[in-house]
Amino acid sequence: MRNVVSMKWLLARLYEENQVIVDCRFQLGSPDAGRQAYQEEYIPGAVYLDLEKDLSAPVGEHGGRHPLPDPDALVEKLGRAGIDEHVRVVAYDDQGGAMASRLWWLLKYMGHENVAVMDQGFTAWKNAGYPVTSAAPSIRVPKKFVPQLQEGMLADVEDVRRAIREGSDILIDSREAPRYRGEVETIDRIAGHIPTARNRFWKDALGADGQWKSAEEQRERFGDLQPDDRLIVYCGSGVTACPNVLSLEEAGFRSVRLYAGSWSDWISYEGNPVETGDEEESKNA
Repeated sequence: MRNVVSMKWLLARLYEENQVIVDCRFQLGSPDAGRQAYQEEYIPGAVYLDLEKDLSAPVGEHGGRHPLPDPDALVEKLGRAGIDEHVRVVAYDDQGGAMASRLWWLLKYMGHENVAVMDQGFTAWKNAGYPVTSAAPSIRVPKKFVPQLQEGMLADVEDVRRAIREGSDILIDSREAPRYRGEVETIDRIAGHIPTARNRFWKDALGADGQWKSAEEQRERFGDLQPDDRLIVYCGSGVTACPNVLSLEEAGFRSVRLYAGSWSDWISYEGNPVETGDEEESKNA
């Protein structure tokens, strides 16, 4: 199964059994907007999973603004949504795939391979004249999800420190360039980026039409890297890094880890170094 599937692909399989469609719409800064949008209308059969209530743990001293959910808690919520390791899962959002990619990554991390993100998102689906509904969601038959954690997909703060110190991994910062350079920071308390990190804005995974770029185009985005390079990808809180992880997998990279806590976790540790400026300035510092 491809990591990204087209709207037409999903339309042709909309009512197939052994499939769960998940609505992941969420707006940072307006945490109830996604669920409200789902309650107004959604793709038929879809269940809703909330970025902060379902796909993240409560915020603590460390772990960033969207800590990874406790696996046991996530297993319980997946089961209630009718998801076990045998069903096909297709996730969508209205944020360029960022929130849907978070669920994609979490399921992969939990050992579930049969998962994809729907290209373009809900508004494009509706504008194409494809079916939507405002009916009350049907109750799912609960299932038991048996996880097999893929620890090799995850990096922590010590892995990042080692990457800086030893060059063991290449760091990829997925935020917009002004935030990477430390020119603006409207979310986290410190501006800048992790030393040695290269900036690859996650939205560059999409074309001007909002569709995911092809595998070849993704390879061009990361043309300075080799498929065997060891990579650690981060963003502000571990959410919008996930589209870059997906893009790298599509492009054929074989060793890609997510720094789940990301920048907001990095700056929670006193003494962790911070850099500003662009990549060339960082290299020459």
